Amino acid sequence: MEQDTPGTIRRAEHFQVVLIGEGIMVGGIAGFVVILYRMMLEFANDILKQVLHFIESHPVRIAGWFFILVLLAWIVGKLVSAEPMISGSGIPQLEGEMIGKLDQNWWRVIGGKFLGGFLCLLGGLALGREGPSIQLGAMAGKGVSKGLERGKTEEKFLLTCGASAGLAAAFHAPLAGVMFSLEEVHKNFSVSVLMSVMASSLTADFLATTVFGMTPVFTFDILKPLPIHYYGMIVLLGGMLGVMGAFYNWFTLKVQSLYNQAKFLNTAAKLMIPFVCAGVLGITAPELLGSGHALIEYLTNVDVMLSTVIFILVSRFIFSAVCFGSGAPGGIFFPLLVLGGFIGGVFATVAVKYFGMDAVYINNFVVLAMAGYFSAIVRAPLTGIILIFEMTGSLHQMLSLSIVSIIAYIVATLLESKPIYESLLERLLLKQEVAAAGKAEEKREVSHGQKILTNFVVQFNSRLSEAFISEIKWPENCLVVSVQRGVKEIIPRGTTKLQVGDVIVILMNERDMAYVHDEMEKLCTAKDSFV
Repeated sequence: MEQDTPGTIRRAEHFQVVLIGEGIMVGGIAGFVVILYRMMLEFANDILKQVLHFIESHPVRIAGWFFILVLLAWIVGKLVSAEPMISGSGIPQLEGEMIGKLDQNWWRVIGGKFLGGFLCLLGGLALGREGPSIQLGAMAGKGVSKGLERGKTEEKFLLTCGASAGLAAAFHAPLAGVMFSLEEVHKNFSVSVLMSVMASSLTADFLATTVFGMTPVFTFDILKPLPIHYYGMIVLLGGMLGVMGAFYNWFTLKVQSLYNQAKFLNTAAKLMIPFVCAGVLGITAPELLGSGHALIEYLTNVDVMLSTVIFILVSRFIFSAVCFGSGAPGGIFFPLLVLGGFIGGVFATVAVKYFGMDAVYINNFVVLAMAGYFSAIVRAPLTGIILIFEMTGSLHQMLSLSIVSIIAYIVATLLESKPIYESLLERLLLKQEVAAAGKAEEKREVSHGQKILTNFVVQFNSRLSEAFISEIKWPENCLVVSVQRGVKEIIPRGTTKLQVGDVIVILMNERDMAYVHDEMEKLCTAKDSFV
């Protein structure tokens, strides 16, 4: 296990080759874990359908089902209390671990997420499997790291590989898995991480499709590319999605706050609220239950009335927030795509009914809205564009996808709406009182831990841009060991002048990782120039 500085640096010299092999290993293991999780949730969904059919119009059976739902909520509450890291989608927990502010127990998370996710979908909660799949894949990567006795530097790469494999296996979208891991999880596009993540993602996708014969989550039939004279509508749709994405973030956090303010409710009691709501909907509107995969197929393959689309959109919006805010093990990744699709469905149906648009283009607007809504909420536009591209298999949508995603991104940013996973991570850290745990100023008698190498990119107009290394006030307890400029590696000296796009390799102790990460982010991304 690497503990010393020279060993860490020597190991990093061979990362690019070593990580490809380890990425393939992680992709196979993480892919298997996520495929098994996906199969379990599909089994839970089948059982739920049979139960709803069995209790239909039978008061005694309905009462028995509500008793079972309360029992399920109690069990899930015990699981979340025993392992809080399984709460929610798991993506904020992963991001917290990547910056050194959280440390998850990989085998407890996998076990708890498996059982918790199964019970939540069995109860009919409107939660997705894609976010948990990312966390499960990452924890499989962490398990591989522990088994191979890798250091913390390498472990971060393997966590990213596992996250990529998890999304690829869940969505049958390997490129989206790569992009999400780089754009949202690792937040770095170095060659080493790119090659290993691609190897992991492709391995997981191959395992899911070729070995297990699993099909994509859903597919879209885009009969015609959108004509250029409809691009004005795309701009309007992008603006709407930006506003509605900001509202989604606010509403989701507001519901979560209401749950947290209810101090008289314990974890199990909070979970009973969505489980009981699911019981009511199971009797009155069963199509609203579950992650919503069938709803998108219904929207894109059936001629649906405008009033029905609006009803499903509003009902799913509220029910999803009630489920997620409770802290149940499940994600918002796919549910928000479903909501985006229905926003596009409402938009296109209005255009057809009142403005004479050809109905053949309704599906075009459905997929455009999914990408734009995802970009506004998660603030990862490249992932949204590539994900929808892989699901449609059409290059004709790339321009329109890019336009709607960029506009939605800009509008949400102007409204000062933070990315949802960033907001959730901040709340998680605040709740656990670990926001300042990694600051070097804290006087604690603890081990420094292992040495960790982390990369940071010099951005345009940041404090590091066009500055000499000797002029910069670097964070305490860290060392600049290398500056990568394209394919060239520069040995850092005081007279080395940093340029936009340079990748700075920082060496630090494990204990100081969170503090150094925050300080380096300020140096690399601050808008004011270095003085």
